[in-house]
Amino acid sequence: MSSFDIQTPATDRLRIGDCVVVLSSREVHAPNTHKVHRITPKSVGVLLVLARRAGQVVTRDELFAEVWPDTLPTNDVLTQAVTQLRKVFAGGDEATPYIETIAKTGYRLLVPVAWEQEPQVTELQGLEEPASAMAPVPTASVSTRSTQRRLRRYVLWAIGVGLLLSTVLMAWLLWHNAAATDAIDGVVANTASGSRVLGSPQRPYRLITSTAAYETQPNLSPDGSLVVFAREDATRSSLWIQSTGNATASRLLPAPEGVSDRFPVWSPNGRQIAFARFHPDGACEVLLVSATGGNPRRATRCDGTDMLSFDWSNDGRRLLFGSMTGRYASAGIRLLELDSGRWSSIAYAKGVDDFDYAPRYSPDGRQIGFVRNPQVGDMWVMDADGRNARRLTNDAAEIRGWTWLVAGEMVFGRRVDSESRLYHLDVGSGVLRDMGLDDAQSPAASRHGGNLAFTRDQPQVALFKVPLGSADAAPQRLFASSARDGQPMIAPDGKQLAFTSDRSGAFAVWWGRVGQPDTLQMIEGLRPEARQPMTWSADSRSLLVSGRDSEGVPGIYEVVPEEGHWKRLPVPVNEPLQAIYGPQADRLWVIERDDAQRMQLSLFDRTQTPWKRVATLEGASQVRFDVTGNRLLFTRLASGGLWQVAPDLAAASIKPVQAEVPSRWRYRSWAVAANGAVEYLHIGNTCTSQLSSIDGDGASQCLDDQRFSSGNGFSLSPSGDAAYVAFVVADGGDIGVMRIPARPPRRLIGVAKWLPWLGKMLS
Repeated sequence: MSSFDIQTPATDRLRIGDCVVVLSSREVHAPNTHKVHRITPKSVGVLLVLARRAGQVVTRDELFAEVWPDTLPTNDVLTQAVTQLRKVFAGGDEATPYIETIAKTGYRLLVPVAWEQEPQVTELQGLEEPASAMAPVPTASVSTRSTQRRLRRYVLWAIGVGLLLSTVLMAWLLWHNAAATDAIDGVVANTASGSRVLGSPQRPYRLITSTAAYETQPNLSPDGSLVVFAREDATRSSLWIQSTGNATASRLLPAPEGVSDRFPVWSPNGRQIAFARFHPDGACEVLLVSATGGNPRRATRCDGTDMLSFDWSNDGRRLLFGSMTGRYASAGIRLLELDSGRWSSIAYAKGVDDFDYAPRYSPDGRQIGFVRNPQVGDMWVMDADGRNARRLTNDAAEIRGWTWLVAGEMVFGRRVDSESRLYHLDVGSGVLRDMGLDDAQSPAASRHGGNLAFTRDQPQVALFKVPLGSADAAPQRLFASSARDGQPMIAPDGKQLAFTSDRSGAFAVWWGRVGQPDTLQMIEGLRPEARQPMTWSADSRSLLVSGRDSEGVPGIYEVVPEEGHWKRLPVPVNEPLQAIYGPQADRLWVIERDDAQRMQLSLFDRTQTPWKRVATLEGASQVRFDVTGNRLLFTRLASGGLWQVAPDLAAASIKPVQAEVPSRWRYRSWAVAANGAVEYLHIGNTCTSQLSSIDGDGASQCLDDQRFSSGNGFSLSPSGDAAYVAFVVADGGDIGVMRIPARPPRRLIGVAKWLPWLGKMLS
């Protein structure tokens, strides 16, 4: 039996028993068969480790360490590699003993191994003669050959120019005929007798979870073979891990009763997972645990009342944190040294109201990407040292997670109408492209494996009238459909309900009289924004709706829903987000984002043209008018909590109402009752949808202990006896996995295609 060094193979051919393995092509030539088998690179790696110690037992751990270094593969991948080797060595006869399984230990190669010499090329042997014996070449022959060489070169140049011109012509034709390419190419095949349906096109991803629970926040191992995710069950959340194939998920680690584990993030070397643990008493901590489970250790404390975000540095020695609030508040992006526990801040340009979320290093470590103000935010990027911070998008959108693909390319989720979609962003050019994935959010890309994971959420949301003050009264479903209805706003007269819905196939404003389904009608031609709820006028005749025109430009629209009429208001601001009526018909309050991307609340007098800005209050994100108390109630973009101010926005009249809630993420999930009390709709410790008074008698009622409520707006009846809420009646949050799509080819790619061939011909 021969011994050899696995790192420096003697030749390209390895004999294993009666078989020969060609390493460069991964081909196995077995006896008694003319078929050549090709094995996977990992199977080659397993074979070389076994061959180096032929006749000895090699443990599974040793094979994992040699063939899958710095990753965390499952036992299945090793079993598949060994199975493939046995099959090709048997040459069709699987009784041949080549590899022996040692139960609960590993494997042993039973046959002798040896390197074989490369086949020698002997066709020209014996044809060489000494130089002194060679006859001189005639001068005429040399001249003829030179002429032929020049002629051949001219011909090849002419062919090259012709190919270049034809390629340019083809590119021009493709450019002008791109519209003729149909999306269903390949689905319908034409035959001599007509068209035949072949089947639905395959979607570019597959779902790897399908349980009744809600699975979200996926994060991929560096090699893309494993995914860790959070499984939401009632009011708790736990972490699970599984391969990106069809294997069954297993729980990452047990958790104490009542806690919720969320936001898992894989370390760059694949050995650890960082995550956040939220306790029933409101405490929060960021923990580190081995990717194989075990006892976690604390990295730092955090605050459980608001948004939390963190990621690993590329060297795996630090955690990169976004802005934090509460007891451990810190503005801006910071680094935590895991060995010393020392914090350090990154100096970069930011405003006092800016909340920077989900910071992540680019794969090359040169940049940090982040979301600024994710409730109405944009994607940003800066150098790793904090210089050159710049905005990449300008949509004031609700960002639903993001990831780097490679340096210079991002994917992020964004709420659009009633769903969330994934978008590909080129950092250098700012070009944005819809990836064609509906109901997708929370994307995560593997560092090395070329995979992309995301959450696919397809909820059905319905409208309900929920009686208040009586636990026995059952909720009443309104205007039933199989669509996604949201933002139910009851009119001051208590008889009309306006809401947004995609029940017609397009996202629109709908109106109807409560208890009269036959009055339901869609407001034609108006596309609303789902990020801000509508507001009724005091006389219940008109609505103020935030929306976008056909060019995507935001605006404020005044709608008379019973008549189906609407008009765009000439609000003189850069980007209006919300508008509400006041006690005087000639005055409106508007939430806007100005030219410097700052959020502010402004009071306008619309009796003048253009409208006159009377007063401004910086940093507001949502506003309501309390008729009883003659006050404006508002939330701030930079922190949780509720404030009040006089109708004229006088700075001296600003007072805090509640210090912590509404939270920053649920900044729209509150309403003002007719008596001036403020009700907050949130997730309680034992109730999925709980309504709590935050500026009144402190009463609380569980509206539904199983179904989640929509967080972008609800309303209270004028009498205070009912809440109008959108509940998720069916949900299916699952984890999807797909290969990272390649960058679209450039138009003139056909030219480059021929250049290597031309180079060879001209050399």
